[in-house]
Amino acid sequence: MRIGVTGGIGSGKTTICRALENLGIPVFYADKEVKNMYEDDAEVQAMLARTFGEAVYRNGKPDRQLLAQKAFGSPAALAALNAIAHPAVAKRFDTWAAQQRAPCVAQEAALIFESGAHRQLDKVITVSAPQALRIQRVMLRDGCTRSEVLRRMEHQLSDAARAERADFCIVNDDATPLLPQILEILSILSRA
Repeated sequence: MRIGVTGGIGSGKTTICRALENLGIPVFYADKEVKNMYEDDAEVQAMLARTFGEAVYRNGKPDRQLLAQKAFGSPAALAALNAIAHPAVAKRFDTWAAQQRAPCVAQEAALIFESGAHRQLDKVITVSAPQALRIQRVMLRDGCTRSEVLRRMEHQLSDAARAERADFCIVNDDATPLLPQILEILSILSRA
């Protein structure tokens, strides 16, 4: 079984995935794979350089800041980046999942629905948290400003939209215990 774990920036997807790993479920971290792909996939590098200019690579390394500036500069540029990244990540996930021996695997990704990755999955869990808490978490984690976090949030579905599309929702508000929510979902999935 392939399950997805999604949620807005700062919702706590990684926290949930670490718990899944502790319970024996292998996790594919899509956002991390995108970063790896920009560094180790020659085909993706060539497409990014053609689309956004050679300057997005310096000495064979991606200039992430410049790439982000260019990609988030317009909806068309972001769509071009997504058209390169999403299919490549989907391919990597398929390869990775085929190599796993566990009865269940998970994919963590912020844009599971936006990218179409949900079509590769049997079930999707979304993680939600109050916006103010999410902003605070990201500012602390990434050392960025509130306005930068809000700009990133603009490119993601709302918690409500994700909840409508997901099969399960985990509340990560720093008050509601996480493990009982995770175990209940896994219990339901084990009977599916």
